[in-house]
Amino acid sequence: MSNVFSENDLEILIATKDRKNLDFLSQMFPFKPFSYYSITIINQSENTVLTSSSSSVRVFNTNEIGLSKSRNWAIRNATKKICLISDDDVIYFQNFENAIIDAFNRNLNASIITFNHQRIGKKIPQNSSQKSYKHNLKSIRRVSSIEIAFQLNVIKENNLIFEEYFGLGSFFETAEEFLFLKNAIELNISCYFNPSIIVSHPLLSSGNDQGNDKLIYARAALFYKLNGMFVYLWLLKYVFFLMRNNYIKRNECVEKYKIGLSGIRKYKELAKLK
Repeated sequence: MSNVFSENDLEILIATKDRKNLDFLSQMFPFKPFSYYSITIINQSENTVLTSSSSSVRVFNTNEIGLSKSRNWAIRNATKKICLISDDDVIYFQNFENAIIDAFNRNLNASIITFNHQRIGKKIPQNSSQKSYKHNLKSIRRVSSIEIAFQLNVIKENNLIFEEYFGLGSFFETAEEFLFLKNAIELNISCYFNPSIIVSHPLLSSGNDQGNDKLIYARAALFYKLNGMFVYLWLLKYVFFLMRNNYIKRNECVEKYKIGLSGIRKYKELAKLK
């Protein structure tokens, strides 16, 4: 195997908010000083300015909000051959960088590789598969953004970005990583899964509260984007699913359905502005 990529080709793209210093990086990288890595930080804040005295850490401050906007800002300003998407509350495993570089060197056809992560406090990874495979539109539904690494030149050549209406802090707070990978597959960008566990993440997740108004609102918009007018039947079935599984109460069904309808209306409004 010829090594096309080395550790010096890896850049970590971190989204954060309202940071005043770089102390959080030491928690993210417990096995080596964070200065060992090439890091690009997008700090979204209206009131605080984050600075870096480390030559390996670049910081961009913006008053824009939205996780997908942060991701896109990082991609525009990235410089290394291989980029890894990251949040500010994760903890990287020992030698994670070697696993990423090795995966790309072993599969030079891969433009995007998703890895595995483990929730803090759990002994098993999120994805139980122990084998690599090529992604399809079904498998990408299981991917978290913190698992995504990619060849930067391919992403830029294809103008692949995160859809800014989706993701935390935007109109629809879900599915930004799914849409990113879906668009990649539709552009014939090769996407693979590698079972290496590279990072851990807090157990609680915004996707766990299935009856949450914001999640129903966002999922209804997403389903309309993907499937059009079938959304109204889907939304009815979805609300009853939530009730049967005790995510919502029976007397909440009508209100939850209306919340889904409002998400669909909002997406239609935004789609007309494009």
